[in-house]
Amino acid sequence: MKRTNSILIVTAALTVGAASSFAEPYKQKTPSAPPLLAQSCSGCHGQLGKGQNGTPVLAGYERDAFIRVWDEFRHNQRPAATIMPRIARGYSETEIAQLADYFSSIRR
Repeated sequence: MKRTNSILIVTAALTVGAASSFAEPYKQKTPSAPPLLAQSCSGCHGQLGKGQNGTPVLAGYERDAFIRVWDEFRHNQRPAATIMPRIARGYSETEIAQLADYFSSIRR
């Protein structure tokens, strides 16, 4: 009986180890990683941030300028007739940098 339990424990440990190493490449694709994170912008800024209905084009936006403008929205230093100041406060510094990297990489 002890030998059977030992075999089951070893088998379970190997299975868990194999499953977690198999899943490792997928851990980087979190819901907050672009382009999934950027999809929340598409409602106002269009697909791939290419603009729609008069909203600013985000595609090709220079990275540092994007971060600066986002920070201005976040701290109510940039006037907005939209909900951008509220939206801007909901993102982490890492997420803002990811969005800046993503949109700056898109060609208009």
